[in-house]
Amino acid sequence: MTARPVITLLTDFGLTDPFVGMMKGVIAGICPEAQVIDLTHEVPPQDVACGAFFLERSFRYFPVGTVHLAVVDPGVGTARAPLALTAHRHCFVGPDNGLLSLAASRYRAVRLAERAFTLSQISHTFHGRDLFAPVAAHLARGVPLSSLGPPKKTIVKLAWPRPKKTRTGLAAEVVSVDRFGNLITNVEPSHWKALKKPRLSVGAFQCDELSTSYGAASPRALVAVFGGYGLLEIAARDASAAELLRVERGARVKLSER
Repeated sequence: MTARPVITLLTDFGLTDPFVGMMKGVIAGICPEAQVIDLTHEVPPQDVACGAFFLERSFRYFPVGTVHLAVVDPGVGTARAPLALTAHRHCFVGPDNGLLSLAASRYRAVRLAERAFTLSQISHTFHGRDLFAPVAAHLARGVPLSSLGPPKKTIVKLAWPRPKKTRTGLAAEVVSVDRFGNLITNVEPSHWKALKKPRLSVGAFQCDELSTSYGAASPRALVAVFGGYGLLEIAARDASAAELLRVERGARVKLSER
């Protein structure tokens, strides 16, 4: 039996308005056999960097050949290019504003230009429905990337904030705060292991040891743990670390030898 094609959706549309439903309706009309999976529609409005982070940390958990449709597009209707690309044996569709770039370290891209694979009417404000959704559906049906438009050699790239070496260790940062108030940093396991006796400092919190889980601490106690993103997190059991520490995305994180 042939596996059903998979299309993921990532947007900043939320679920109050019918925008996501319209996109799914377009996909259903072109590729009704596709399995459409909502990755998230709660990217903060116009926050391209957040959407890029979510996409990069998520796409690898889907089957090879999945089409990832991502729309966080404050430049819709402007000269920014509409884009489709292949990377890591996955397909990605969305605006050329850096949203796809963290997931696509090596890529083959095209600028979407072939009107046979879009809706007949393309609005100036909703390319997610009129352009990107139909293209994603056609890719899921097996249309080759090269049929969608001319090659695009370069795409807009976001710079991932990698930890920087300091005299005593590493200067890192909080790259995301999840709905539980967990502070996700850009510290990878290799960074922690590279230090003989690592010490983590974030705001007023200082920690020398990793926790095995969120629940290993007492209520409202702060812990450091490698979480679901594969990155070091500061969390609080049954509470919000962000609120307890009064720390937001972009806050400084220090990793040093103690």
